Amino acid sequence: FDILKEKAEEIRRVVAVIPGAADVTVEQITGLPILRIDVDRQAIARFGIPAEEVLEVVENLGTRQVGEVVEGQMRFDLVMRLDISYRNDPNQIERLLVTGPDGQRIPLAQLANIEIVEGPSTINREWAKRRITIQANVRDRDVGSFVSSVRSSINDGVELPSGYYVRYGGQFEHLERARTRLMIVVPIALLLIFSLLYLTFGRARDALLVFTGVPFAVVGGIIALWLRGVPFSISAGVGFVAVSGVSVLGQLVLVSQIRHLLDAGREIVEATQIAAETRLRPVLMTGLVAALGFVPMALNTGVGAEVQRPLATVVIGGVITSMLATLLVLPLLYTTFGKGVESTDGEGEIKL
Repeated sequence: FDILKEKAEEIRRVVAVIPGAADVTVEQITGLPILRIDVDRQAIARFGIPAEEVLEVVENLGTRQVGEVVEGQMRFDLVMRLDISYRNDPNQIERLLVTGPDGQRIPLAQLANIEIVEGPSTINREWAKRRITIQANVRDRDVGSFVSSVRSSINDGVELPSGYYVRYGGQFEHLERARTRLMIVVPIALLLIFSLLYLTFGRARDALLVFTGVPFAVVGGIIALWLRGVPFSISAGVGFVAVSGVSVLGQLVLVSQIRHLLDAGREIVEATQIAAETRLRPVLMTGLVAALGFVPMALNTGVGAEVQRPLATVVIGGVITSMLATLLVLPLLYTTFGKGVESTDGEGEIKL
């Protein structure tokens, strides 16, 4: 316990000076007053009293089962306890009498050393090892970079004895687990989005052009987090997954119109220009509806704000940049790279 307390206090001092750390505390594992009674072997030898007799008196300070009470099918323990006036007063405990072999009544204070000492208030174990917890809140910083700073500071500033180690849990542990899942979920989500786009247009080129809204949305989400000073978290990561799907809606509307005009015999530059003009309002409505729906979440300061704000911020920022890319960048990209789209004229001739 002494080593745990000492090293935990060293770690607390190291963590407290790291930027972003707040409310750094160490778990209280000691400080509970304990009445310790040690049998005086020499004293009991002088009186000829066995240690068992003294320890039996000490045992009676607690609860001792002496029988069982049966009421119908119910059974209750019959216990004997020393009166509370004796148990709560060390002076009274010292005057408890122990019967010697010759019938002599000897106070407990003459047969044992009685003192109040500071003992452990709790003993926590994990995997059969004692542990102590150092807690800290993280303010104005993401948990991942904070733990990296804590780990490097502890490695440089705290020397742990053999057999002692530091493990990082709490929100960081959840972050690590969620990050592992996101490494699987994000590629699958992007692959599904691209597959649906390919099934919609039947051409990989058009699907790729629509898919360009995803990186623009990611950039917008990052910029929105930076502008609001919101650190990256798992909810922000989920927001990036969500905005990847929302960001292609406007692109899909615009490319569908361009394809329709090309099938009607328009030139690609003309078709792109007309589609950008005629689909301005639908693109704006699609993007604004998705963005405005998350505004209450982005402005929330109550319960659950730490989860809602990052997600909503990413979605709003991503939708805005994706909408701008749809109106300004996608027409240029389609004019440049969409020339391979087939169209037919009235005589059935295929033009590339």
